[in-house]
Amino acid sequence: MSDIFALVDCNNFYASCERVFQPSLKHRPVVVLSNNDGCIVARSNEAKALGIAMGTPYFKAEDIIKKYNVAVFSSNYALYADMSNRVMQTLSRFTSEMEIYSIDEAFLALDGIQGSLDSYGRQIRSTVLQWTGLPVSVGIARTKTLAKIANHLAKKSDKAAGVLDLTQQRYIDHALAKTDVEDVWGVGRRIAAKLRRAGITTARKLAECDIDWVLRTFSIMTVRTVLELRGQKHFGLEEVPEPKKNITVSRSFGKEIETVEQLQQALTQYASRAGEKLRCQNQYAQILTAFAMSNRFDKKNAYYGSASYIFDSATDSSLDLVGAANKLVDEIYRDGVKFKKAGVMLNKLATSKNFQRNLFADREAISRDRRLMQVLDRINERGKQVAFASEGTVKPWQTKFDHRSPCYTTRWDEFVTVV
Repeated sequence: MSDIFALVDCNNFYASCERVFQPSLKHRPVVVLSNNDGCIVARSNEAKALGIAMGTPYFKAEDIIKKYNVAVFSSNYALYADMSNRVMQTLSRFTSEMEIYSIDEAFLALDGIQGSLDSYGRQIRSTVLQWTGLPVSVGIARTKTLAKIANHLAKKSDKAAGVLDLTQQRYIDHALAKTDVEDVWGVGRRIAAKLRRAGITTARKLAECDIDWVLRTFSIMTVRTVLELRGQKHFGLEEVPEPKKNITVSRSFGKEIETVEQLQQALTQYASRAGEKLRCQNQYAQILTAFAMSNRFDKKNAYYGSASYIFDSATDSSLDLVGAANKLVDEIYRDGVKFKKAGVMLNKLATSKNFQRNLFADREAISRDRRLMQVLDRINERGKQVAFASEGTVKPWQTKFDHRSPCYTTRWDEFVTVV
């Protein structure tokens, strides 16, 4: 297990990605909206300073957005995913062991680094900024939990200027005293409330807790968190992520659906997308569940319908998945219901190593489907969307992205033009 960890976290990731290709947004407040332009899910520091809260419905923030000329963007996941890959590729040059923790943060093992860890952290920070245009903060410590705290403080402290080395004990005590207990990695809302009722309000007080009391009151995971705050390593790097146990693709509609044909179009698109994700992870699905629901705020006409299809043999073919979804449409559709959301879920996933094929399956047909899916995936990766006919061509129900920026890095026809 590594002796030194660094947590590298992109600052205001979604908002920063938008700024990379629009430098005029520097110092201007920026917010990014969720699917269907519903709620604010990301903010620049300037937007936070205006008091715009995370999760605020867009329509409720429109007045302050207009008043302060806040730049508004729909979520652009293709852009964010590509920028994330660039950041992770850059970080991989600084270590031989790395755990990609989320789309915008990664743990690095920094064992054997010669010289100052602080200088090495600043080198990481400046390189990521120069190569990707994205600002990051770097927290360095002897455990992952302390590295999280170091990163949190590095973001907030002007003195730290984006990098904090928390490997010296005399700095750790001070940092823990300045950290609220709910900001400790692994301490959820319920645990934090319980700790506060017990008078434990900071990370330092949590680190000083009696271990037996923690074990009696919480779980073994909380005990490990406490020990990590004391500098004892209990969480190592997870370089290979665990295979997913299910895949869900669902969307809220930009306009409510009332016909069976439109519901079929939506489920076809979602099943096709789920198939792409499945193949990307080299997995196979045994069960497909399709579901559709009305507006959850319309209590008088509430409806939720779902149905499942079990394949004879686990599959990763979009042909099979789309076919199954289409068979389930009639089971979940109801006349008179205005559908607000629908989706498909793939369950009982298996990898190529542990899935068992049907002894009587048509191997020639399977091989043909596989080649077709490979071609399909290659075309779609290049930004040319190939769709199933049952998706239709006119889709008024499509999720709304009225403020989406171009996919600057993934679509040839949306590259930045320099005049």
